[in-house]
Amino acid sequence: MFWIGGGSGAGKSTIARALAGRHGLGLYDTDAVMREHAARADPRSCPQLAAFMRMSMDERWLRPPSTMLETFHWFRGEGFDLILDDLRDHPKPVIAEGFRLLPALVPQPARAVWLLPTPEFRRAAFDSRGSTWQLAARTTDPPRALAGLLERDRMFTDRLRAETRERGLPAIEVEPGMTETDLTDRVAGLLGLTDA
Repeated sequence: MFWIGGGSGAGKSTIARALAGRHGLGLYDTDAVMREHAARADPRSCPQLAAFMRMSMDERWLRPPSTMLETFHWFRGEGFDLILDDLRDHPKPVIAEGFRLLPALVPQPARAVWLLPTPEFRRAAFDSRGSTWQLAARTTDPPRALAGLLERDRMFTDRLRAETRERGLPAIEVEPGMTETDLTDRVAGLLGLTDA
């Protein structure tokens, strides 16, 4: 198992796809299974998820950023057992990626790296992929929702930065001007994925 965690908009999916192709690894995208995991999750072990599922879009995304950060189920590690269940029977070595891969939960931190995007890099990434307004546009106050989401994601990245430092885990600051090739090579080096 190899793990790429980090903040939203850091390039996790892009880097994971490149490394999976280069090294013949399976690819597990934790974002792609969120809906399935939400349906499978036990409300008793995932109370924040259960509460989130009952909320309207305004209730979800127009709350203060600090409240969104503290109560967002995936940021709290709810449903992480479902990720491990999915990976347990995977037929070949795999690289898993996504913001749900929290430093305290990844079982093999020696084969993990976290990507920490600056707010400028994150906004540029969202703009380039056309997803900047995806959630915010579904509320009654899109500008406020977007500002809150970006601030929540900044705080989540700051939390990841502190946790990786505290645990001595590898992390990369992802800043404007960093190329996809450079970032892919740096991640490969930290994961021990060499071309030799």
